Amino acid sequence: MSSVHRPAGLHLLADLHGIAPELLTDADRIDVLLREAALAAGARILHSHFHTFGPGMGVTGVLLLAESHISIHTWPEVGFAAADIFMCGAARPDLALALIETSLQPASREVRIVERGRL
Repeated sequence: MSSVHRPAGLHLLADLHGIAPELLTDADRIDVLLREAALAAGARILHSHFHTFGPGMGVTGVLLLAESHISIHTWPEVGFAAADIFMCGAARPDLALALIETSLQPASREVRIVERGRL
C-alpha cells in the first residue's frame, strides 16, 4: 500500500531588496497590506500587531492567522524587507507574497520555500 504524504504547510521566506524607503516606514499601511495579502491567500485573520521604530525608521509586525502567520521586518535605510509567510490548509502563501511584491515593488527578491511537517 502506497502512502502519499503532503506538507502540513508551506513557509515562504522572502528577502525583498530595492524598495522605495517611504513604503517601509508606515506601520498602519503595512498592516493593511498584510491583511489584504492574507485575504488574497484565503487565510483567516485572528490578530495583528505592528510597531514602528520612529519617524523614517523601520517597522516590525505580525499578522496571526488561523492558518499560521505573516510577519515582516523592514529596513527603509537600505530599502529592504524580510517577509515570512507560513500557511497550512487550503491557504495559498504564494498569492499573499504576490500581493506584497506588487505593492512594495522590490528591484530584486530571493524566496525560499520550506515544506513544514508531513501529513
